Order: sequence, then C-alpha cells, then structure tokens
Amino acid sequence: MKLITWNCQGGFRKKADIILAHRPDILVIQECEHPDKLIFSSATQQPNDFLWFGDNQYKGLGVFSYSDYKFQLLDQYNPDLKIILPVSVFGGQLDFTLFAIWANNPQDSNMRYIEQVWKAIKHYEQLLNSGQTILTGDFNSNKIWDRKHREGNHSAVVDWLVDRNIYSIYHKHLVQEQGKEIHPTFFLQRNKNKPYHIDYCFASADIYDKLLNIEIGTYENWISYSDHTPLILTFDL
Repeated sequence: MKLITWNCQGGFRKKADIILAHRPDILVIQECEHPDKLIFSSATQQPNDFLWFGDNQYKGLGVFSYSDYKFQLLDQYNPDLKIILPVSVFGGQLDFTLFAIWANNPQDSNMRYIEQVWKAIKHYEQLLNSGQTILTGDFNSNKIWDRKHREGNHSAVVDWLVDRNIYSIYHKHLVQEQGKEIHPTFFLQRNKNKPYHIDYCFASADIYDKLLNIEIGTYENWISYSDHTPLILTFDL
C-alpha cells in the first residue's frame, strides 16, 4: 500500500496528475477544493472513493482512494475538531483507522494548530487504543514552537502517542530527533531559506512494522506546485 499526504496549496484539480504519477493507493490532500469545484481533466485518473470536509469551498481536506480501499467516516466524528477526520478504511489488504489531518481552526485562535490534534487524540482515545491506526497530514507544528506550560503542545502530542505505541514514521525510521529534522516539508512563502518540518505520518506499531519505505519530496521537485512537499509512504500491505 502506498499512502501519500500533501498540502497542495489549492487548485488540486490542476495538480492531481503530478501527485498521481507516484501511484498512490490512498491520497490525503490538504487545501483541496470542494467536490463541486474539483473537476479533473478527462485524462486524469478518477478516484474509486472520496471524502471531503471543510468550511472553505476552495480549501478543505480531501481523502482519495485509487485502489480497492473504501472509506467511511466514523460515527465518533466530532466536527468541532478542525480538520481531523476519523475514517474507517476497508476493502484492501488491511482494515484500519485513518485520521486524515489538516490542523487548522481559525475560530479557535488560541488553540488553532497542534492543539486541535491534542484535543482530537484525547477525544478519540478509544479508537487510538485499538491498534491498526494511521494519523497523517499537515499538523502545522514542530517542537521548535512548543510553548512552555501549555497543555497540548507538539511534544505533548508526540509523547502521548508514543505511550500508546504510535510513532512518527519519519523520525523512527530515519532516526531523526523532533525539532531537528534534516528534511523539511514546508517552505514559508516558498522561500528555500525558510524550511520547516510540519507534515507527519504516525502509525501504530503493528502498521509501522510493515513499512517498506518513506520518501520526502524535495524543494526542487515540488516548489513550483506548493509551499509543501509530500510524504510518500510504502507499506507491505
């Protein structure tokens, strides 16, 4: 199974072919337009299943299947946690729970980014304790921005997940330290001199053990399309 997450910085209908060249089975796209606006060219591969959520018709969160995998939003979904979708993934080699994430809630100005993830993992704790779980997307966060004495900062989220045997694939597989990543996933204002690592894929140990490869897109290959680069993960599933 190949899973890709990418913040496309809008206009996904014009960029789909670029990411589809990497042949994903499951694709998680942040800043994706509403299905009514998402009109692909006739030559573009059409998804076999698709979910979209958001308050802005031009920038929401889309989850696409280009394989046998199907999606169902779980009944536990809390729309106040923006935008974090608990999705049942089934019909392929493995049934699992996917949390598709674009941590961005302007209405919650004091807890807009990683704090949304913190609220979500506490709200969905029972799901996260069940194993066979992936959380992936744009977390808008890094340890370097931890606010001391603030509940739910980046380090608190990472530690809470590790306590439940859920690991950042990038950090565990490539032996990277939180806050000292050597592969950025975001370039502020598309400036190569303003790199940050803010996109992640966390997986429960039973899925992490099936990891075959992780690839981080480079500035040179992706900056003409977005200020983010994709995470491309391949599992033996």
